[in-house]
Amino acid sequence: MKNLFALLLILLFGATVCNNAVSAQDYSGNQLLAFQDAKDTTKSETQAEPVKEDTKAEEPKKEEDKPKTTFYQMVKKYYIDGGWEFMSLVLITLIFGLAVAIERVITLSLATVNTRKLLGKIEDHVKNGDIEGARELCLATSGPTAEVLGEGLRRVDDGIDAVEKAIVSNGSVQVGLLEKGLVWLALFIALAPMLGFLGTVIGMIFAFDTIQASGDIKPDEVAGGIKIALITTVFGLIVAMILQIFYNLITSKVDTLTNKMEDATISMIDILIDNGYANGRPQSK
Repeated sequence: MKNLFALLLILLFGATVCNNAVSAQDYSGNQLLAFQDAKDTTKSETQAEPVKEDTKAEEPKKEEDKPKTTFYQMVKKYYIDGGWEFMSLVLITLIFGLAVAIERVITLSLATVNTRKLLGKIEDHVKNGDIEGARELCLATSGPTAEVLGEGLRRVDDGIDAVEKAIVSNGSVQVGLLEKGLVWLALFIALAPMLGFLGTVIGMIFAFDTIQASGDIKPDEVAGGIKIALITTVFGLIVAMILQIFYNLITSKVDTLTNKMEDATISMIDILIDNGYANGRPQSK
């Protein structure tokens, strides 16, 4: 499962990088074609005089025939305008952050167990004196709650104190496994806006370099560097917000599983005590 997930991630990453490179080449090629078309139109305009009546008649048609820009085209344009080489770093943080988030969401969803139903079956086994059956039931059930309960049942013969110690020690391990990967997700959340701010600084440096090279402040030259700075900042903040939503969702799921696990362990200890396993063996009636 992990190998398949890693393979899909690598394929997604490679396809994205190739798409960005092709898009950048297409964009530069389209600019060259547009520049050549502009040259041709200027030459044709100098050779022949334009007819005013035809242009007036064609103006409303051109406005109606203008293609509508989609959301993908708009994002693609700003992505290339911000410098696809640098914007790829922000995209990489988004890809790896989403990979970690999706893996955690799937893992935590599979770890969810109906604790009431599980405790009911465990109580039936304990009432019949079948501790091994209860433990086998926990081993056959997936999830951290069943793992902790099974570890506690393994120490029933040593008394309730030993059961509690086994539950506490194994419970801390299971909580650590539930929180696995959150450190990397937090890293990507912090890294995305940092890369955006780095793009801001680089864009401002380019703007001041153009001012220094020309010796005069030209609005079009300065606006180009500032535009790159603002685009990279916006993309970095958007990536951070997307990953932050996943981070809060995962931490909320971890807290819910931890609370259910603690409630289940308390209920199981009460079941053992009520059935005479306080001192490790059923009390003689």
